[in-house]
Amino acid sequence: MLTGIRIVFLGGDARQIEVIRKCVELDAAVSVAGFDTWDAPCPGVSLELLSPELLGEADVLVLPAVGCDDEGYINALYSSERLQLREEHIAALPSRALVYTGMAKSYLRGLCAGHSLKLVELLNRDDVAIYNSIPTAEGALVMAVQNTDFTIHGSTSMVLGMGRTGFTMARTLQGMGATVKVGVRKQEHFARAEEMGWKPFMTEDLLLHAPEADLIFNTIPAMIINAQVLSRLQPHCVIIDLASAPGGCDFRYAEKRGIKAMLAPGLPGIVAPKSAGIIMAGALVQSISDETLIRGDE
Repeated sequence: MLTGIRIVFLGGDARQIEVIRKCVELDAAVSVAGFDTWDAPCPGVSLELLSPELLGEADVLVLPAVGCDDEGYINALYSSERLQLREEHIAALPSRALVYTGMAKSYLRGLCAGHSLKLVELLNRDDVAIYNSIPTAEGALVMAVQNTDFTIHGSTSMVLGMGRTGFTMARTLQGMGATVKVGVRKQEHFARAEEMGWKPFMTEDLLLHAPEADLIFNTIPAMIINAQVLSRLQPHCVIIDLASAPGGCDFRYAEKRGIKAMLAPGLPGIVAPKSAGIIMAGALVQSISDETLIRGDE
């Protein structure tokens, strides 16, 4: 339960609605700003304007999956006006307040560090990343189906990177009957991929394997699908880049060659916002509970 904890939410999308509902269900005192166009507000939620006074009594401040940009502007799907987080807002938070977001940019990190506030990035948690890899893989498959004229079953599908998203992506493709090739950077990942029944190769050898690919799903946030690699691909090959922006593909050269290449970060919030919100809510509640216990022991 979150009884007695005051939580302020600033902006967000459909995922944030699920998080808000969960916090209300667990008896937190919830106020929100940036939700003036929310057509069916959750009972028990206080709709407010962003101000230092709103944050002055908050125990927890929750921002969207991508907290804010480098000027402090927050993604607020349910707001008729732009929402900007300024230093005066952060300065108003009590010293023991916790600040949560999915992933933070330097602006938010700087504000929190400058006021000695603990910033928690939920998307850095292994459990959140693993759960999020499921809607990511599903969304990537939808994009693949929509942009090809062949079945995934029987295709040679290449996954670059074998982290949490890459592993789920490869396993899902295998379940659909694809021949799965996995580009890895570590020998232990090579061994695991081979044990899973995939065909691993080291990413430095991508040029040798590129001509075989019908589909490429990249999870590596570095320029790995460069002009040299693109020049070796078959014309029908489709690239779905799941890495964080700007991705790991030379999109300009891909377009020049007539190869379909799409940057697709943040798929959980696009294809399955309810599920993604439930994942974030679970992680947030667990973290707040853990922090409350720790601070109670101090």
